[in-house]
Amino acid sequence: MEKNKKFVLIIMILIIAASVTYGFLNKEKDESNESKNNIIENIVNEEKETASIKENPSEELYEVIKVVDGDTIQIMFDGKKERLRLIGIDTPESVHPDETKNTENGVLASEYTKSLLNGKKVSLEFDVEQRDQYGRLLAYVYLDGEMINKKLIKDGYAQLETVPPNVKYVEEFTALLKEAKEAKRGLWGRE
Repeated sequence: MEKNKKFVLIIMILIIAASVTYGFLNKEKDESNESKNNIIENIVNEEKETASIKENPSEELYEVIKVVDGDTIQIMFDGKKERLRLIGIDTPESVHPDETKNTENGVLASEYTKSLLNGKKVSLEFDVEQRDQYGRLLAYVYLDGEMINKKLIKDGYAQLETVPPNVKYVEEFTALLKEAKEAKRGLWGRE
């Protein structure tokens, strides 16, 4: 009988120890996940704060030499021709080297951007990064005070493409995209 009591006592101690350890590990896991989420949130907030310090948009005007496609233009920048990718948006392909990726919607988006920007002078607003991995300028493009990146989403010719750390207007772009889809504007009306 004495052996049974000791055995039961040992089992109970092991169960309590396992429960305490499991609870501690889960608490550590929860704290670790919370810590990771806080770190990510802090990084995004810091990037937004850093981006908001920059001037909205520059007073300098840049000539649009060519509209390459719906989300890429060529401008004169610091005395030379430069490709510029509009931050935060993506349009369907229209001039991709692999022609199977080009679509009718891509052509429509490209034509819409051309109708807005061909031969115009625009001002720029940069976010955290000024260039992408391909060396293209990255900017929010303004025509007569109106941000073209927002206009393309609002009018249904672009969708959201968020590439951190360039996230200054992600909330506005997200709301505009939702509205454009619900109203079936632009390309969303063709689905």
